[in-house]
Amino acid sequence: MRIGYDGSAFHGWARQPNVVGVQQVVEEALFTLIRRPVRVTVAGRTDAGVHARAQVVHFDLTETEYAQLPRRAELEPPAALVRRLNGVLGAQEGAVLVLDAQRAEPGFDARFSALQRRYSYRIADGLERWDPLTRQLTMWHRNPLDVALLNAEAHSVLGRHDFLSYCKPRPDATTIRTLKEFTFIRNEEGIVVAHLVADAFCHNMVRALIGAALMVGDGREQPGFLRQRLVAMVRDSKTKLAHPRALVLEEVSYPPASELALRASLTRAKRRVDEVNVLLDQGE
Repeated sequence: MRIGYDGSAFHGWARQPNVVGVQQVVEEALFTLIRRPVRVTVAGRTDAGVHARAQVVHFDLTETEYAQLPRRAELEPPAALVRRLNGVLGAQEGAVLVLDAQRAEPGFDARFSALQRRYSYRIADGLERWDPLTRQLTMWHRNPLDVALLNAEAHSVLGRHDFLSYCKPRPDATTIRTLKEFTFIRNEEGIVVAHLVADAFCHNMVRALIGAALMVGDGREQPGFLRQRLVAMVRDSKTKLAHPRALVLEEVSYPPASELALRASLTRAKRRVDEVNVLLDQGE
């Protein structure tokens, strides 16, 4: 199932005590329809305040539950699920929207079968570009940015590396990632938009990369800063996280159905930065 959400309404994706996450809202809506707890698996957990235009989740239903989704409506079960779930989620005033749903192919896993994730980040550099009506989707940066410098820094960290300097490590999780795309453009509105694509992003990785690039783009740090930090593999006072409100998960991509199970198996294996896994690289 693909869903979109306004992250400013939630304390991130995951269920947590005493706060509301997107996962909780989706699972409670499914409980209303299915009449039992339904656990969802997500392609990538987003931080508090981060938005998603096309997040992906999967979950398991029995054959009977699946067949009963349309009730008396003349709809296929996936279409009925979208309609009914959006009806339940409407109480959230559109903060979460189900875009589409389909019966998953054998071996599909929303998280581990994914080939890559794509994020965008909007920056308004200078008071003349600040717009209160788009503030929930745009970072306000006081100083002007040099887009050429931003792109030079971004290019320096492309490829497969240990991104420990830019990640908040989780127990028993690798910080090795393949950063495939990292670019900045200034659009027709004068807004600087970053685009990042990777096989996966570890916790805080996108916001830390953007934060470091901005320090070079506005002159606080010298060119070469991103690469130096990458090689140093250290998190300290120079690790700056860009504000979450401008970050959007735009897309999650998957291989053909015949390769889903293999991709999931390969992704689950921890990657070493110096190994060449031919099958994985072909998949990417």
